[in-house]
Amino acid sequence: MQAFDYQLRPRILFGANCIDQLGVLAKELDSTRVLLVSDPGVVQAGIFDRGRESLQNAHLQVVGFHSFTENPSTRHVDDGVQVAKSFRPDLIVGLGGGSSMDCAKGINFIYSCGGRIHDYWGVGKATGPLLPMIAIPTTAGTGSETQSFALISDSETHVKMACGDPRAACRIAMLDPVLTLTQPARVTALTGIDALTHALETFVCNRRNPMSECYSLEAWRRLTSGFSRVIHHPMDLQARGDMLLGAAFAGMAIEASMLGAAHALANPLTANLGTPHGQAVGLMMPHVIRFNSPVVGDRYETLMKNAAHPGSAGVPPAEQLAGQMTHWLSEAGLATTLRQLEGWPSDATESDSLLRTLASGAVKQWTAGFNPRSVSEADMLDLYQLALASPQS
Repeated sequence: MQAFDYQLRPRILFGANCIDQLGVLAKELDSTRVLLVSDPGVVQAGIFDRGRESLQNAHLQVVGFHSFTENPSTRHVDDGVQVAKSFRPDLIVGLGGGSSMDCAKGINFIYSCGGRIHDYWGVGKATGPLLPMIAIPTTAGTGSETQSFALISDSETHVKMACGDPRAACRIAMLDPVLTLTQPARVTALTGIDALTHALETFVCNRRNPMSECYSLEAWRRLTSGFSRVIHHPMDLQARGDMLLGAAFAGMAIEASMLGAAHALANPLTANLGTPHGQAVGLMMPHVIRFNSPVVGDRYETLMKNAAHPGSAGVPPAEQLAGQMTHWLSEAGLATTLRQLEGWPSDATESDSLLRTLASGAVKQWTAGFNPRSVSEADMLDLYQLALASPQS
């Protein structure tokens, strides 16, 4: 029996155009000055203006911060803190993808508690109360809106630091599927794959519990129903809603449990090659499924029974699941082998050296310790080597 300690935190609003309620909700939090953190793509899409207009209509002062990119770094967070110190907000809003929400959380840690973001690497490192936050995702992937963690990359080493504290959880998460209609197709694919891996890994990790399983399974049902639909019919608002809710539920599953080896294997690919996270974790997931299959019992079978697309009769559940993940990658036009990744060395000696560097980094990742089957550096190397070859499907 797995013990757990889980607190229901964010108030969740879901519905088309619910972003228009942002100003009213900010006022309910007794806010007068709002730092609105949005990446440049969200600004270009006009979504930042919608959020700012709602806040200004509620007679709140607003300053925007946009000087960051995908995988926000310590430098980006430091720049945001300087803006916060000048403006003195009493509420922070993360409006955008995971990068916007993570950057907003990172700014909140330092602005509220001082120091540098490295001081909050780990769990429960906040030294006092943080400003209230509202999260409004424009992608259906990270589930950051329902988590108390921020993922920030060290500007020098590119190592991803997971900074988590219950006080960093958002007060309100606003899930507006209309905002996800403007995503580029590649972003839809990458974030969708990421969300699917969240639902999958949380369902089998060694920290799973009755609370997390509820979220994992509902996330899985919605994500497997919505993914192919948003790939082929991007204006399908019902499918967008399924993906957005699925990603949020998967984030709640992470908050109540943890992830596993696929995420541990993905982070070094991002750090060393700049591979987008969804691509990296999706590519490695089929190999981790097969690796874990001897110890997960009937849990992969449960996932396949709850998937929108039933597997093939007579095929072992782990093979069905691994094949389905590879199918989703191909369907979305993403790489299915390491050799297909941009920047992967063609020279065999360089490739072998990179594999060993990746394995060394992967085994040190925090999420590796929550994989249902224990993983060594040699296991990590084996999994990367399997990912070099043509995928089984």
